[in-house]
Amino acid sequence: MAVDGAQPKLKTTVGILKPKTIISYNSSPDIGFDRSVNPLVGCEHGCIYCFARPSHAFHDLSPGLDFESKLFAKPDAPALLRAELQKRGYVCKPIAFGTNTDPYQPIEATWRITRGCIEVLSACNHPITITTKSDRVTRDLDLLAPMAAKGLAAVMMSVTTLDPRIAMTVEPRATTPSRRIAAIRTLTDAGVPVLVSLAPVIPQITDHEIEHIVEQAAQAGARSAFFMPVRLPHEVAPLFRAWLDTYFPDRAAKVMATIQSIRGGRDNDPNFFTRMKGQGPWADLLRTRFNIAAKRHGLDSDRVHLRTDLFRPPPGAQGELF
Repeated sequence: MAVDGAQPKLKTTVGILKPKTIISYNSSPDIGFDRSVNPLVGCEHGCIYCFARPSHAFHDLSPGLDFESKLFAKPDAPALLRAELQKRGYVCKPIAFGTNTDPYQPIEATWRITRGCIEVLSACNHPITITTKSDRVTRDLDLLAPMAAKGLAAVMMSVTTLDPRIAMTVEPRATTPSRRIAAIRTLTDAGVPVLVSLAPVIPQITDHEIEHIVEQAAQAGARSAFFMPVRLPHEVAPLFRAWLDTYFPDRAAKVMATIQSIRGGRDNDPNFFTRMKGQGPWADLLRTRFNIAAKRHGLDSDRVHLRTDLFRPPPGAQGELF
């Protein structure tokens, strides 16, 4: 293994975005949610495989180091969220946080925008799901635990490797794997249901850890798990190839050959359903191994179903006078 150590710390800048709305809707048939909120743009974690990297082009910035260091915050997100939930005809369904970039990356510690949004949802009994690879999510247990007790909150913890040497390169500024596993236990002990995401699984680099990650997650109290082979859309593919050449030159060609076998002969398969599962013998093998491990450790149950019947729209400005 040619892993040389952690990547250097980048100087981070944060700009301000002022969108007119904050809830994004999607109709993708292979995604389990139809709406999401992303309080932050760009991500300090620097995960080389992040499919959100190409979106930084909308800000005339690069999907590489700019994505990791030139970030944007949406401080009006809680107020916008409140206004959208007040709209006549709004139909309550769980809102997903962390679908694009991590809502608990380091700048959330000072900006507290994700927390502000959770406060809005908590006040009106609106369900929320959070996907993160940070133990900072435990900071907000004072909000999430009471919501979970009502069936309104669940957290998906992303654990892609348990090897700190690999984590230093593939997710250089994310919370360490051991702290993520500890966070699963903390959340579970507080009554918050936790799902574990083995996404992405990188063939020839992290795939050998599938069974161990599932076992560790189960021992920490996780309720369910899922996995996804690595995806390399658009500009992510050349960045990933450069990363391989730097940190795993001994197996770079083999890794890409395996990925292409999973993705129909290409670096990436954009088609619905197969983009999440992969295809071919390698994908079948990964899926079989994961399914056996999940069943063995009791993580093959259905995902958490959150309640929507408790939702009450936030009071409007007029209502707040009384």
